[in-house]
Amino acid sequence: MTMNNTRLIRPLVLIAAIAGLLAMPLTIMADENMPWGSSELADKTYEPQRVVYDIAVPDAEALEGVLDRISFLNNVYEADPFDSHIVAVLHGDEIPLFTGDKLEENRDLMERVHSLTQSGNIEFRMCAAAAHSHGVEPEDVHGFVQVVPMADGEIIQLQQEGYAYMQ
Repeated sequence: MTMNNTRLIRPLVLIAAIAGLLAMPLTIMADENMPWGSSELADKTYEPQRVVYDIAVPDAEALEGVLDRISFLNNVYEADPFDSHIVAVLHGDEIPLFTGDKLEENRDLMERVHSLTQSGNIEFRMCAAAAHSHGVEPEDVHGFVQVVPMADGEIIQLQQEGYAYMQ
Protein backbone atom coordinates (compact mmCIF):
# COMPACT_ATOMS: atom_id res chain seq x y z
CA MET A 1 0.00 0.00 0.00
CA THR A 2 1.25 3.39 -0.81
CA MET A 3 1.29 6.32 1.53
CA ASN A 4 -1.61 7.97 -0.32
CA ASN A 5 -3.79 4.84 0.06
CA THR A 6 -3.08 4.71 3.79
CA ARG A 7 -4.10 8.34 4.14
CA LEU A 8 -7.41 7.58 2.43
CA ILE A 9 -8.13 4.35 4.32
CA ARG A 10 -7.67 5.77 7.83
CA PRO A 11 -10.34 8.47 7.44
CA LEU A 12 -12.67 5.95 5.78
CA VAL A 13 -12.24 3.52 8.69
CA LEU A 14 -12.90 6.34 11.13
CA ILE A 15 -16.01 7.44 9.24
CA ALA A 16 -17.26 3.84 9.13
CA ALA A 17 -16.71 3.43 12.88
CA ILE A 18 -18.58 6.66 13.65
CA ALA A 19 -21.42 5.66 11.31
CA GLY A 20 -21.63 2.28 13.03
CA LEU A 21 -21.89 3.92 16.44
CA LEU A 22 -24.57 6.30 15.22
CA ALA A 23 -26.56 3.42 13.76
CA MET A 24 -26.62 1.58 17.10
CA PRO A 25 -29.86 2.03 19.05
CA LEU A 26 -29.75 4.58 21.84
CA THR A 27 -31.18 1.94 24.18
CA ILE A 28 -27.63 0.86 24.90
CA MET A 29 -27.37 3.84 27.21
CA ALA A 30 -30.82 3.23 28.73
CA ASP A 31 -31.87 0.50 31.12
CA GLU A 32 -33.51 -2.45 29.35
CA ASN A 33 -36.66 -1.88 31.44
CA MET A 34 -36.63 1.83 30.63
CA PRO A 35 -35.79 1.95 26.90
CA TRP A 36 -37.04 5.54 26.59
CA GLY A 37 -35.29 6.79 29.69
CA SER A 38 -37.20 7.97 32.74
CA SER A 39 -39.48 10.89 33.46
CA GLU A 40 -38.97 13.83 35.76
CA LEU A 41 -41.39 15.57 38.08
CA ALA A 42 -42.73 18.74 36.47
CA ASP A 43 -42.09 21.87 38.50
CA LYS A 44 -45.70 23.05 38.87
CA THR A 45 -48.03 24.48 41.45
CA TYR A 46 -51.81 24.37 41.44
CA GLU A 47 -54.05 27.22 42.44
CA PRO A 48 -56.91 26.35 44.81
CA GLN A 49 -60.11 25.43 42.97
CA ARG A 50 -63.66 24.35 43.62
CA VAL A 51 -64.02 20.63 42.94
CA VAL A 52 -66.83 18.07 43.04
CA TYR A 53 -65.99 14.38 43.41
CA ASP A 54 -68.56 11.95 41.98
CA ILE A 55 -68.28 8.97 44.35
CA ALA A 56 -69.85 5.58 43.74
CA VAL A 57 -67.48 2.91 45.03
CA PRO A 58 -68.03 -0.76 45.96
CA ASP A 59 -66.52 -0.86 49.45
CA ALA A 60 -64.57 0.76 52.27
CA GLU A 61 -61.21 0.06 50.66
CA ALA A 62 -62.19 1.87 47.46
CA LEU A 63 -63.59 4.74 49.53
CA GLU A 64 -60.23 5.01 51.34
CA GLY A 65 -58.58 5.48 47.95
CA VAL A 66 -60.91 8.36 47.08
CA LEU A 67 -60.39 9.90 50.52
CA ASP A 68 -56.63 9.74 49.90
CA ARG A 69 -57.10 11.69 46.68
CA ILE A 70 -59.38 14.27 48.31
CA SER A 71 -56.99 14.71 51.22
CA PHE A 72 -53.97 15.03 48.94
CA LEU A 73 -55.71 17.63 46.77
CA ASN A 74 -56.73 19.55 49.87
CA ASN A 75 -53.08 19.54 51.00
CA VAL A 76 -51.96 20.76 47.57
CA TYR A 77 -54.46 23.60 47.96
CA GLU A 78 -53.04 24.18 51.46
CA ALA A 79 -56.56 23.67 52.88
CA ASP A 80 -57.36 27.20 51.76
CA PRO A 81 -60.88 27.88 53.10
CA PHE A 82 -61.30 31.02 50.98
CA ASP A 83 -60.32 29.84 47.50
CA SER A 84 -60.80 26.07 47.61
CA HIS A 85 -63.88 23.98 48.24
CA ILE A 86 -64.24 20.23 47.74
CA VAL A 87 -67.62 18.51 47.69
CA ALA A 88 -67.82 14.72 47.68
CA VAL A 89 -71.17 13.46 46.39
CA LEU A 90 -71.92 9.90 47.55
CA HIS A 91 -74.32 7.70 45.59
CA GLY A 92 -72.97 4.15 45.49
CA ASP A 93 -72.40 1.08 47.62
CA GLU A 94 -70.39 3.18 50.10
CA ILE A 95 -73.65 4.65 51.43
CA PRO A 96 -74.26 2.05 54.19
CA LEU A 97 -70.77 2.78 55.59
CA PHE A 98 -72.08 6.20 56.68
CA THR A 99 -74.86 4.84 58.91
CA GLY A 100 -75.04 4.45 62.66
CA ASP A 101 -75.70 0.72 62.20
CA LYS A 102 -72.24 0.27 60.65
CA LEU A 103 -70.33 2.57 63.00
CA GLU A 104 -68.48 -0.06 65.02
CA GLU A 105 -67.03 -1.80 61.97
CA ASN A 106 -66.26 1.50 60.21
CA ARG A 107 -65.36 3.79 63.11
CA ASP A 108 -61.83 4.61 61.89
CA LEU A 109 -63.10 5.34 58.40
CA MET A 110 -65.91 7.57 59.67
CA GLU A 111 -63.55 9.41 62.01
CA ARG A 112 -61.32 10.08 59.02
CA VAL A 113 -64.22 11.37 56.91
CA HIS A 114 -65.45 13.52 59.81
CA SER A 115 -61.97 14.97 60.32
CA LEU A 116 -61.81 15.98 56.64
CA THR A 117 -64.94 18.09 57.13
CA GLN A 118 -63.53 20.02 60.12
CA SER A 119 -61.60 22.62 58.11
CA GLY A 120 -64.84 23.72 56.44
CA ASN A 121 -63.66 23.48 52.86
CA ILE A 122 -64.53 19.77 52.39
CA GLU A 123 -68.14 18.58 52.44
CA PHE A 124 -69.79 15.20 51.99
CA ARG A 125 -73.23 15.06 50.43
CA MET A 126 -75.30 11.90 49.94
CA CYS A 127 -77.96 11.17 47.36
CA ALA A 128 -81.30 10.52 49.12
CA ALA A 129 -82.57 8.41 46.20
CA ALA A 130 -79.50 6.16 46.23
CA ALA A 131 -79.58 5.97 50.02
CA HIS A 132 -83.24 4.91 49.92
CA SER A 133 -82.35 2.13 47.45
CA HIS A 134 -79.86 0.88 50.08
CA GLY A 135 -82.52 1.01 52.78
CA VAL A 136 -80.92 4.11 54.31
CA GLU A 137 -82.94 7.15 55.37
CA PRO A 138 -81.52 10.60 56.24
CA GLU A 139 -81.88 10.00 59.98
CA ASP A 140 -79.64 6.89 59.64
CA VAL A 141 -76.71 8.96 58.26
CA HIS A 142 -74.03 10.64 60.40
CA GLY A 143 -74.59 14.36 60.89
CA PHE A 144 -71.43 15.49 59.07
CA VAL A 145 -73.03 14.30 55.78
CA GLN A 146 -75.67 16.45 54.11
CA VAL A 147 -78.39 14.39 52.40
CA VAL A 148 -79.49 15.93 49.08
CA PRO A 149 -82.39 14.84 46.86
CA MET A 150 -80.36 13.58 43.89
CA ALA A 151 -76.64 13.04 43.19
CA ASP A 152 -76.86 13.85 39.48
CA GLY A 153 -78.77 17.07 40.14
CA GLU A 154 -76.26 18.07 42.83
CA ILE A 155 -73.26 17.40 40.59
CA ILE A 156 -74.82 19.30 37.68
CA GLN A 157 -75.64 22.28 39.89
CA LEU A 158 -72.11 22.36 41.31
CA GLN A 159 -70.63 22.21 37.82
CA GLN A 160 -72.84 25.12 36.76
CA GLU A 161 -71.44 27.00 39.76
CA GLY A 162 -67.91 26.46 38.43
CA TYR A 163 -66.85 23.30 40.26
CA ALA A 164 -64.44 21.06 38.37
CA TYR A 165 -65.67 17.47 38.02
CA MET A 166 -63.65 14.55 39.38
CA GLN A 167 -64.59 10.89 39.28
